[in-house]
Amino acid sequence: MKHRIVIEPDSGVGNYWKDLWNYRGLFYFLAWRDVLVRYKQTVIGIAWSVLRPLMTILAFTFIGWFFQIGSPGHSRLILVAAATLPWQFFSSAFSDASNSLITNTNLISKVYFPRLIVPASTIIVCLIDFLISFAILLVLMIICHQVPDMHILFLPFFMGIAVMSALGAGVLMAALNVKYRDFKYIVPFIVQLGYYVSPLMFSSDTIYQSTRLPAFVKVLYSLNPMVGVIDGFRWSLMGNSMPMHWDSFFISSGIGFLFLLMGIGYFRKTEKNFADVI
Repeated sequence: MKHRIVIEPDSGVGNYWKDLWNYRGLFYFLAWRDVLVRYKQTVIGIAWSVLRPLMTILAFTFIGWFFQIGSPGHSRLILVAAATLPWQFFSSAFSDASNSLITNTNLISKVYFPRLIVPASTIIVCLIDFLISFAILLVLMIICHQVPDMHILFLPFFMGIAVMSALGAGVLMAALNVKYRDFKYIVPFIVQLGYYVSPLMFSSDTIYQSTRLPAFVKVLYSLNPMVGVIDGFRWSLMGNSMPMHWDSFFISSGIGFLFLLMGIGYFRKTEKNFADVI
């Protein structure tokens, strides 16, 4: 009599998270592999983590200066830099996590492990890029003679919100991308749209204090999970001189948390079929 052994994710929530802990070695391996792929055998190498945000900061600063977009009384360069770094982290982490399952097809189709490890491991590389490029912001603040105060202690908290939002949205899109391959074309569109609806060249105070914009537009603006993160970064680095709209922050961070719940929920629901569909 022949027996067939099927290994699949345990339906119990507690057991699944235990599996994630037991497979932490694979998580470290995938993260380290992505780091090597990102920086090994490249012409520019690790300098790309500095050049890309630097060029973006300079371009946005010039556009803001040319069109007189910004926040009066604040350094336009720091205003843009404090927004560009968390945004580039989110866009990179979201894009990499969304395509992570497709790029690891051979691994997923041959061996069992908690698939959530794959998109989660891509976040590590983006965090390393962020830490490297963060040196740019420190140098710019020194050049502009702007020293952060005690508010900078809150910076890791807002960075955690960015990680949560990127992971939640990335996991959701990764699961959808397995079944519906046209979602890989939607991800770049979402990232491109985010450049226009996120406060990269201007302060959110411009939106909330505007008398020309109706209230529902301001609420829609707050639904962007990166609005609260960017405002939080600016508040942490520039102090009380940069107003922090806590009501909109709770709305945008709540949307990020909702993405995390939806992403993990849908991912867990469809995970057992990944190997068959992919």
